[in-house]
Amino acid sequence: MANSDVRNPNPAAAPPQSETMVEFLASIANILVSGLFIITFIMQAFEIPSSSMEDTLLIGDHLFVNREQFAPPTSLLRSLLPYSDPKRGDVVVFVSVEGTGIYIVKRIIGVPGDKIHLRNGDLYRNGEKIDEPFVIHKVKDDYPYRDNFPLYPPSDAAQLNPTWAAVQRSFVDGNDIVVPPNSYFGMGDNRDQSYDSRFWGFIPRENVVGKPMFIYWSFETSGEQVNKRTMADRVQWFGTILFHFFDRTRWSRTLMGVR
Repeated sequence: MANSDVRNPNPAAAPPQSETMVEFLASIANILVSGLFIITFIMQAFEIPSSSMEDTLLIGDHLFVNREQFAPPTSLLRSLLPYSDPKRGDVVVFVSVEGTGIYIVKRIIGVPGDKIHLRNGDLYRNGEKIDEPFVIHKVKDDYPYRDNFPLYPPSDAAQLNPTWAAVQRSFVDGNDIVVPPNSYFGMGDNRDQSYDSRFWGFIPRENVVGKPMFIYWSFETSGEQVNKRTMADRVQWFGTILFHFFDRTRWSRTLMGVR
C-alpha cells in the first residue's frame, strides 16, 4: 500500500502559530529601519520660533518637513518620490541667506520672473492685486518702506541687511522688484512683523530645504523661551513641558496640515 500524506481535515481549525522571538525582533528592526530612512532622507522635524507666520504657524508648533519635494534633481530618491519647484503660495523652509546657518520658514510670494510690489500693505504681482486670505495685520503703525515696497529707498528702512541695501535697486523695474532666475521672494503671513525678503533679499534655490507637511505637536510657547539656550534654561523648560503637557498642548492643531 502506498504511503499517503496526513492532512488536517479542517485547515481553518488549525491552531495559530505564535511568532518566534527572532521574527518579532525582525519586525521591530524593519519598523526602526523604515522610520530611520524616512527621518534621514525624507522628513525632518522643525520648531517654529517666531510669530512671523501667524496665524498659519504659531510659536511652539512642531512640524515635519518634506525634505525631498524640492530636493536637487541629482537626489538618489528622484525615481521614487515626486519632485517640484516651489510655487507661489507655498510655505517653505530654507537656510538663512544672511549666513547665520539657521532655518527660516516663509511663504513664497514671487517666483523667477515675477514683478512684485506692495501698496499700503496690499500685494501686487505682475500688475494684478493678489487676494491673500492667510495674511494678517496686527500692527497699526506707519512704516512706508515695509508697506509700499520697493517704492521707498533702502535708506528709509530699519534693520535692512547691508548687502541687500547695496544691490536692491538693481532689481527694480519701475514700481516693481523683479525676481531673478533661481531665486524666490518670500514673506511672512504676519505681514507687519515679518523679517523677510523685503529686508534681506531673495531666497536662492539652493537654500530651500523643504515644504512643511503637518504639525505633529503644538505647545504654548513664548518667543523669549524659544531663544533661551543655556543648559539651565533647557532643563527648566523640560520641566515646564512635563508639568503642563496636557493643559498647554494645543490639541486642535495636532496633525494639522500646513497650507
